[in-house]
Amino acid sequence: MATTETKEIKALRLHDKDTGSADVQVALLTQRINELTEHFKAHPKDHASRRGLLMMVARRRSLLDYLARTEDDRYKGVLAKLNLRK
Repeated sequence: MATTETKEIKALRLHDKDTGSADVQVALLTQRINELTEHFKAHPKDHASRRGLLMMVARRRSLLDYLARTEDDRYKGVLAKLNLRK
């Protein structure tokens, strides 16, 4: 899967070449989770991919917990920019 540069990812970068910060990782995972959610509307019996989706959701939750623990202002910014709810 090619990484697509969306405005949310660009807005969350800490510097120009930022690809690994927790903020950017959450944005990329959110993008992939949304794509898989659409996939399951057409393919409800794809249980192997559903397991991958659950693992992505858990990884995103872990990254968000880390941000909440260490950088509360960045955490709130990520939630606001990606329209995620706590």
